[in-house]
Amino acid sequence: MRRVVPFGGGGAPVVGVGFLRFVAGVFALVGPVILVTGLMDVWRGEAGTYELPPLPAWFVVAEAVVVAAFLWWMWRRSGVLRREWTAGGVLRRAAIAGLTASLVAFTVCFGFGRGGWVLLSWLAGGLCGLTLLIGGRTGEEADTEAVS
Repeated sequence: MRRVVPFGGGGAPVVGVGFLRFVAGVFALVGPVILVTGLMDVWRGEAGTYELPPLPAWFVVAEAVVVAAFLWWMWRRSGVLRREWTAGGVLRRAAIAGLTASLVAFTVCFGFGRGGWVLLSWLAGGLCGLTLLIGGRTGEEADTEAVS
């Protein structure tokens, strides 16, 4: 028997497979509707730039502090992204760098109210995260198979 844990972390997964399937189902149902609605807006000429309302400065600073703390936690010596970086190849490292850059870009664009860029950085981060989840582990799989 072989267990699979996203990002190769030790111990029990934080969320179960049922929750991940539910989230994937929601995105599978909502995604095409949003895509068709957006394409119809572009076709009719109603699409425009998407600007967010101005945010208070304290909120932008608090958001930056939370994101910085999260990135520090993920990149520290025992953090998930650091372990993935060490065990990964070129594609995995590119996905990790893209995920980190998209999180920073999301924070900056959200702070400046650039709604279109926020969505684009969110999409890029999601694609990088999917690459990490779908891609196989290179460092720990051989160890677990040798023990079994």
